[in-house]
Amino acid sequence: MIELERTHHCGDLRLEDVNKKVAVLGWVSKKRNLGSLLFIDLRDRYGIVQILVKTDELDIPEIRNEYLIQVFGVVHKKDVPNKNLPTGEVEVIATKINLINKSQNPPMIIADETDALEDVRLKYRYLDLRRPIMQKRFFTRAKIVKCVHEYLDAHDFIEVETPILTLSTPEGARDYLVPSRIHHGSFYALPQSPQLFKQLLMISGFERYYQIAKCFRDEDLRADRQPDFTQIDIETSFLNEDQILTLTEGLIKKIYKDVINYDVKLPLRRIPYDEAMNKYGSDKPDTRFDLHLESLKDILINNQDSLFKDNKYVKGFKIEGVASETSRKIQDEYNLT
Repeated sequence: MIELERTHHCGDLRLEDVNKKVAVLGWVSKKRNLGSLLFIDLRDRYGIVQILVKTDELDIPEIRNEYLIQVFGVVHKKDVPNKNLPTGEVEVIATKINLINKSQNPPMIIADETDALEDVRLKYRYLDLRRPIMQKRFFTRAKIVKCVHEYLDAHDFIEVETPILTLSTPEGARDYLVPSRIHHGSFYALPQSPQLFKQLLMISGFERYYQIAKCFRDEDLRADRQPDFTQIDIETSFLNEDQILTLTEGLIKKIYKDVINYDVKLPLRRIPYDEAMNKYGSDKPDTRFDLHLESLKDILINNQDSLFKDNKYVKGFKIEGVASETSRKIQDEYNLT
């Protein structure tokens, strides 16, 4: 039986490790056979390192892409570094290779750039999640969650897990129902949000609560809608609107600094909801877009076209200096002459 010994992670090896004896474990990401030399890109969750095998000096098992192998060897400095990899200045010259597990020929390329269609990626999700770009997203999310815990804990919030099986309550969407085995004909509902529970906590005097909450809503799918989702759920007592906004800004600043090392300047710009809707037509506007909506009601007040007459608001973009380029067809169609 092979003992899964590992002294270093694939992505951790650097110049200071030169001449060290190491043992690494990982999946074969790529291999190049140059006769007496075999180059293997070995991948684990920490990165990729190149393995050099001198096949005329070392007997090795059959190796294919996505085989799981264990490599013993010595770290050497590369003659020609690969600047695209953090480990690109070193390689491991193998002294022993153990085959841990074989793999069938994968149905997709296990790399950041893949030719696989979405349905193939979802069918073989366990392979898709081996891709470094996918794993990076999980690690980024984990860092964000850690930041949320650290920040809210430091501001005297208490994390409370609330029940998943609960009563149906009127909210913005339909509930998912779970039949009860014990109480025949009765159902639990999956929470659309922990609203009632966090209000109970406030009544109970906890004052500051938070939770990384899983929520469920039975509604049509869209780009920003799915059946279950996770939200940062916060409830407080005795804070006004400005204090809540300031608290949230601090959380955003910490997340950006800790996760991507970007300094967010506070306070953030704040605009009223009405202004956001009037200028941008959205409650989550991209304020970099400076072509604001303008009211066209006065211009079109006498227009009897059904497109406009029954609407309370008619708005459009005012583009200076292009009236002469408007075609006669457009003017006639909307009776703008």
